[in-house]
Amino acid sequence: MKQRLLVAGSCLLVVAAVAAGCGGSDSGGSDNDQGGTPATSDESGHKGGTLTMLWSAPGQSIDTAIAYDQNWQVLRMAGDGLLAWKQVTGPAGVELVPDLAESIPEPTDGGKTYAFTMRDGIKFSTGETVKPSDIRYTIERNFKAAGPGSGFYASLVGADVCAKKPKTCDLSKGIVADDAANTVTFKLSEPDPDLLQKLAMPFAFVVPKGTPNKDIGTDPLPATGPYVITKYDPDSEMVFDRNPEFKEWSADAQPAGNPDKIVMKIGLPLEDATTQIQNGDADWMYDTPPADRLGELSQKFESQIHINPGPQVYHMALNTNVAPFDDKDVRQALNFAVDRDAVIKIAGGPALARATCQILPPDFPGYQPYCPYTKDPGEKWTAPDMAKAKQLVDASGTKGQKVTIISTNDETTKAIDLYFVSVLRELGYDAGIKSLNGGVQYAYVQDSSNKAQASYSYWFPDYPAGSNFFNIVVGCNGFTPNSSSSPNLAQFCDPAIQKQTEAAMQLESTDREAADAKWAEIDKATTDAAPWVSLYVANRLDFVSSRLGNYKFNPSVAGGFMIQQAWVK
Repeated sequence: MKQRLLVAGSCLLVVAAVAAGCGGSDSGGSDNDQGGTPATSDESGHKGGTLTMLWSAPGQSIDTAIAYDQNWQVLRMAGDGLLAWKQVTGPAGVELVPDLAESIPEPTDGGKTYAFTMRDGIKFSTGETVKPSDIRYTIERNFKAAGPGSGFYASLVGADVCAKKPKTCDLSKGIVADDAANTVTFKLSEPDPDLLQKLAMPFAFVVPKGTPNKDIGTDPLPATGPYVITKYDPDSEMVFDRNPEFKEWSADAQPAGNPDKIVMKIGLPLEDATTQIQNGDADWMYDTPPADRLGELSQKFESQIHINPGPQVYHMALNTNVAPFDDKDVRQALNFAVDRDAVIKIAGGPALARATCQILPPDFPGYQPYCPYTKDPGEKWTAPDMAKAKQLVDASGTKGQKVTIISTNDETTKAIDLYFVSVLRELGYDAGIKSLNGGVQYAYVQDSSNKAQASYSYWFPDYPAGSNFFNIVVGCNGFTPNSSSSPNLAQFCDPAIQKQTEAAMQLESTDREAADAKWAEIDKATTDAAPWVSLYVANRLDFVSSRLGNYKFNPSVAGGFMIQQAWVK
């Protein structure tokens, strides 16, 4: 998910002073986590009140067939799919649990059939009962509305025709809905081990049959969750009120909310929003406070700042098919030579970034800390090893070759790319940068005909599965020659690793523990092959008011601060 940001580039320019006094923990939760236990309204005893959140600008849409951005964090309070990521903190927060479905089915027919039984009695906010036929309609609507989510369901029988003729999309053979039996069965033309993950994405949040097959604009969709959007003005506010038809069926999948009302005020300048949180006039701001305020906030409001690692991995992608990076020794040399602390300082400091050497981010399935590219290799990066780097370059015989990093004009990216230029020159290369407009740079680097040697990038996974990294962004299936739709910027395709990846994908739907062990092995093998110089994992910084309690952070891609589980005094 290259275009979805956890932390915008402009927000990464943050003073390092925050690191000295911020709350949060290295395990992915905040300093008041409760070990992954969901906080229901009955547990908290703080049900009621109005929680006010501030957002400089909302995402592209409140229609779940269209939204492919930060709106997922708020839309999940109103919507549900057959499955969900468990609404708890820490690594358990990326586990799948049944939501509208009674249970998670085992695949049959060689992985091509998934049969669900749906829970009885769940209603939309309109009073209509949620039916299996609504599930089929929802997925068909992704094609008919030309939404970005349709590609995730390409393995369904009939999806190929829907892709060619979306307006008349008919998935009746691929999604067999039996309203009388309350069952819905997915039939695939070929196995898709990630289908269950894709059914937890907001694209699969159920809508009633008959919902218009176009972006609904400012008219909210009927809700199944504890809240329903009752007002939306993109220039002023979005209001969530309690859904009168909601009754908690699973605290793991969709916990009942604590606040009676959640008001999102839109369009406030960051300075004003920060002041409102500081004064207790609002409770949470989606955006990171301005850099010049963070030092003061960390000193005076330490307990109100929470820092958590996200799944967004920043890296320098190295083209494994173009010299000198077609030589593994050169790729490993650059990994040893880079001072990740120096890069993090450019990117904003340790408050908003933590060093990494590997592909998978913390709290991700299969993650085990691993860093071979440091002095005293082990679990964590500590310092560069320039001597080792120079030995590898000397052995490669590539010293003196020209290297051009394809950059963008934004301040942070350009500064990091220039740092890499200095490192490459120290290693003996004729290095420089070529700057392109941010709107075209990514497409340019994807197209292998341009022979881009290196580019600073990031990957925000679409769902918490190792395959979203190893089958796509550093896997054979993510590389399409001479195409601007080729997210594997390193053009890395190792047949042996790809075989392991496919085996791990098959295990995911039947033995998650075994699959996670496989992903850990694949992570190490890919890290050793060095298609990237993995640099840092972006942190999420949340500033909340003193009256907000029960701050919880969920590490899934549709997670973050679990707004509905907080309470206000």
